[in-house]
Amino acid sequence: MLVITSKEFREKPINYLNQVDKGIEILIKRGKKKSYKLISVEDDTLMSKEEFFAKIDRSYQQIEEGKCATVSSKEELIQYLNSL
Repeated sequence: MLVITSKEFREKPINYLNQVDKGIEILIKRGKKKSYKLISVEDDTLMSKEEFFAKIDRSYQQIEEGKCATVSSKEELIQYLNSL
């Protein structure tokens, strides 16, 4: 992981973005108590924290309503996965 200051990032942002594209993780330090992790995102389907937890809540509700698949053995799991 490469640790840089926000000033260093502002001076040469494209250089650091190119490094992230190569798989290098970059931590940008801002002041003494703030830092940010720079990562590459492969697709644009990101969601907010609120959307993420709302999706989990909807999934729990579906489970409670029985709208889910249940398997009880390895064989059932393999059969279910093969049916997808």
